[in-house]
Amino acid sequence: MPLTFPDIDPVIARFGPFELFGQTFEPALRWYGMMYLVGFLAALWLLNRKADQSGGVWSREQVSDLLFYGFLGVVLGGRIGYVVFYHFDLFMADPLYLFKISEGGMSFHGGLIGVISAMVYIAWRQRRPFFAVADMVAPVVPIGLGAGRIGNFINGELWGRVSDVPWAMVFPTGGPEPRHPSQLYQFALEGVALYLLLWWYAKRTTKVGAVSGMFLLGYGLFRILVETVRQPDAHLGLYLGFLTMGQILSLPMILFGLYLILRKQEAR
Repeated sequence: MPLTFPDIDPVIARFGPFELFGQTFEPALRWYGMMYLVGFLAALWLLNRKADQSGGVWSREQVSDLLFYGFLGVVLGGRIGYVVFYHFDLFMADPLYLFKISEGGMSFHGGLIGVISAMVYIAWRQRRPFFAVADMVAPVVPIGLGAGRIGNFINGELWGRVSDVPWAMVFPTGGPEPRHPSQLYQFALEGVALYLLLWWYAKRTTKVGAVSGMFLLGYGLFRILVETVRQPDAHLGLYLGFLTMGQILSLPMILFGLYLILRKQEAR
């Protein structure tokens, strides 16, 4: 017997409806958005602790700036990346699709590019080496990733392929067949396991950029692993008969992560 998907309303609270400029709006507080807030607050707390223990290298004000621009990078990069990587055809047909956030769609790889852009700006503004910023941020990122995957699960989206494993689950939008709960796999790997790996590794290396490299390597490997049981996007399918878009985008992360870990570099 497959497991039953928990009946969780993805909307915590609704407000409205109300009319504005002739348009009807019904804003809502959703679990998916709440997960972003959980990740942001957890990152703020952890980075403030790291700043307090840095001996003056980082201040809480600098951490706040880093998180503000990082959050912008996640949201803007995640949305633009989703449109470019997964739905460029819809964007070409209707450029306003980029702004139809209510229809869903965020890309991790696009969000990563956005965060990297934010870190480049912070490194320039605070006159720090780029990897001094990246190594500060990398260990807290899995918290947001894990929280986001819980949000995906509550939304009943991004489910896995059809399976007969004992923990397979029938998703409301996935048809009558039981599927891998791949969102929970990603929560366990990209969230919990990657978080523990990075904090363990950060205590055992002083090489500049190595923690960032371990993040890229760990995430890339975990994503490629889970993509073997996650349902490919219907409009994209498989490339070369076996590769998903998520796996293709993760391969450069693995290669660059290995380079950062193995390169000869003086200790920070």
